This record gives sequence, structure tokens and C-alpha cells, in this order.
Amino acid sequence: MAHASKTRKWYQIHWVADEDTPEERKLILKLDLLIVPYVFLAYWVKYIDQANINNAYVAGLKEDLGFHGNELVRLQTMYILGAVLGQLPFLYLFTRVPMFYLIPFLDVAWGLFTLLQYRVHSFAELAAYRFLVGWFEAAFFPAIHFIFGSWYRGDEIARRGGFFYVGLTLGTLTAALIQSGASSRLDGVNGLAGWRWMYIICAVMTIPIGILGTFVLPGTPDKPNKLVLKEHDLQVAKKRLERAGHVLEGNVTLHTFVKIAKSPRVWALLLLDIFFWNGSINTSTGGYLLWLKSLKRYSASRINELGAISPALGIFYTLAVCFASDLILGPAWAITVSHTWNIIGLIILTIWKVPESALWFAFMTTYSAVAMSSVLYGWINSQLSYSPAERSVALVLANTLAQSTTAWTPLLVFKTKEAPRFAKGYPFVLANSICLIILAHIISYVVKKRKNQTASVAYDESG
Repeated sequence: MAHASKTRKWYQIHWVADEDTPEERKLILKLDLLIVPYVFLAYWVKYIDQANINNAYVAGLKEDLGFHGNELVRLQTMYILGAVLGQLPFLYLFTRVPMFYLIPFLDVAWGLFTLLQYRVHSFAELAAYRFLVGWFEAAFFPAIHFIFGSWYRGDEIARRGGFFYVGLTLGTLTAALIQSGASSRLDGVNGLAGWRWMYIICAVMTIPIGILGTFVLPGTPDKPNKLVLKEHDLQVAKKRLERAGHVLEGNVTLHTFVKIAKSPRVWALLLLDIFFWNGSINTSTGGYLLWLKSLKRYSASRINELGAISPALGIFYTLAVCFASDLILGPAWAITVSHTWNIIGLIILTIWKVPESALWFAFMTTYSAVAMSSVLYGWINSQLSYSPAERSVALVLANTLAQSTTAWTPLLVFKTKEAPRFAKGYPFVLANSICLIILAHIISYVVKKRKNQTASVAYDESG
């Protein structure tokens, strides 16, 4: 059935589609209020916990632990290794364990290992904690997109995912502000350095939000949370999704992996995700903060305050790109807009020998790189809506394999000793960003061609 909303002018922005009944709109609102605020909060604290290693490094951790080489990039790699390996069990678990138990358990566990980082006294101890934080954070992102794809149509996911993904940029921003406050106000309190207090504060925020998930996450239609959803809600949701061609049940089996392995569509989306991860590692390598420190004109507190500006702009980038994808542009062009802005900044950073004002501008474009993340994962969700099992495997597999490449690429091109210029790093990210745009349009062309052929066959059969 064609969506009536497709004929709407670009400026006529509606949160729901014209064909949704009043009963369905009531359900959508309920799901939005249950899912979106929680996943936003959880992603917010996740990225506080993830980004704080860069903030702690420039706020005294380097000196206190006696770091002098590439320890920072190695710690970032330990986190990624944990995040990659920790995702593998969830290829199987997403369709078998209720999500309203699974996600809160992971949240609380990563909060505990975030807390333990306050007591570190060596590189090895910190590396172990970073690995375990990565392990328990691992499945969060694909799990949330699995929930989105379980309740929403393909044309509804990106803008919900946009609000969810704002948690990343807000978390990075907040980590900078928390570290700034801890450095200026808590340094030395009870004998702890300011950067150690940051880990305590982060854990106190993370663990209660994790517990909250048990009481608000709706689960999935086949494994719902009966604390928040009535049987009538489930029937309305199932009818609505089935009308849009979604399949609601099905567990992961060996046959699922065979089908995924034979699917050119999945492999194309996987390659797209690899280009995305490597076309946006400039957001996580600490380049902006390390550049600010290299200027030698700001205190640790001031560096972290200034470090909040770039992710703050990322909030605007994310919402603009995700809403534009759902309501105006579609996935391929939303990805193009997002990464064209990223490319402009990367070209300046690659040249490097430019006026300082140009470098400020370039670092302000950084978070446009990740603004289209929910567009990409929403696209994967919608392309595999015919099978929950394949959707589960594809989301985890894409995220795992793509993220695994970033376990070693920063070690080669973003060595801490080469900061802040990263003469190999920024050209590498630039190349991936360009490849991402090209492949997105190739996939979009193939998807539209297949859809037109299917529609033509259906028309001929009905005629």
C-alpha cells in the first residue's frame, strides 16, 4: 500500500503518517514515550562513559599514570576489542531473550566497570577495565535498533533513531563538562584527582538508568513487557506492522546464517557500515582535544569546556539529517548531506597548514560524520523487515565486523605520538567518507530498481 504521506510537500512535517488510524497513533505515542526517552538517556550515559577516557587523558590521567607514548590509542583499541567480541553472543540472543531484561543487565554491568576505573594505578589495569566496559556496552546500539525495527515501519525509524543518537553527541559534550567541573572543583577532594572523580560521577548516573530499563522498555512484539503493554496494544501493533509487510516472529537458526551469507544485499550494507565506521573515527580519536592541548594556552578545565562545542553542534547535525531522511531525502541523500559536511572539514584537516580559524571550523564539522548513523541502521532494519532472525543477525554482524576494523585502523593512522596533525589519519577518514557516499547511491539505485520490478510484476499479475 502506498503511503499517503509520500505526496505531502517537504514543509508539511507530520510525526505520524496520514494512513495511521487514531488507535494506531495512540499506540505510536505510547511506544515513543516508552522507548525514545529511555534509549536517549542510556545512550547519553554510554557515551559519557566511553568518551571520558579522552577527557581524563588531557585532565591529568596521562601524568598521574606516567603515560609517555601511544597508551591513549591502545586504550581506545582495548575498548573496541571488548565491544567487538562482546557482540558475538547476541547474534543468537536477540530473538531468544526478552530485551527488557537483556539491555538493563548490560547497562548495569558497564556502569560497575566504569566505576572501577576511578581506582586504576597502571596501564594494564585500566586496559582491562576499558575492555570490560566495551564488552558490556557492545550489544547496546544494535539492540536498540532491533527494538526500533520491531515496532516501527522503515519510514519511521530514522527520526526516532535521531533522538536516540543525540545521546552520543550529548554524552560526549557532557563528559567534557563533567571533567571540566571535576578538574576545577573536585581535584584533591578525599585524596582523589579530578579525573578519578569523573568515573565515580559517571557510574552513579549509569546504574540507576540501567535498572529503569526493566520497567519501561516494551521488549518486542513476540516477547513484550507486560508491565507497560496491554494485549490490545500488541494486537494493534501486530496488525499495523503486518500491513506494512513486517514479519514478527522467528528465531535465529543455522539456516539464518546461511541465508545471510548468500545475500548480496546484506554484504553491500555491511560494506557500507565499514565505510561509515572508518569514515567517522575522527569523532573518537581525541584529535580536537589533543589539538587544544597542543596550543598550550588553556587549562585542563578550559580544554574540556571548549571540547564540548563540537559534540554540541553534533546534536543539530543528527536531528537535521535523521528528520530529513524520513521526511524529505531518503537514506542515500541523507548520508550524502551528512558526509559532504564531514568531507569539507576533513579536507582542511588533511591540508593542516591553514589559518587557525580554519582548523577551528574543521573540528566543528566533526560530528556530522556520525549524524547519519540511525539512518544507516534504519535502512538495514527496513531492508530486512521480512525476517526478525535475519534482521537480528544482520544488525549485529554489520556492527561487529564494521567496528572490528576500527580496532586496528586507528593504531595505524591515529598514533598518539603523531597528534594533533594525524597526517595519515585524516586522509584515511576522508577516503572512507567518499566511498560511503558512492556506495550508498549504488545501493539506493539497486533497491529502487528491484522495487520497481516487483511492482511491475504485481501489476501484470493483477491485470
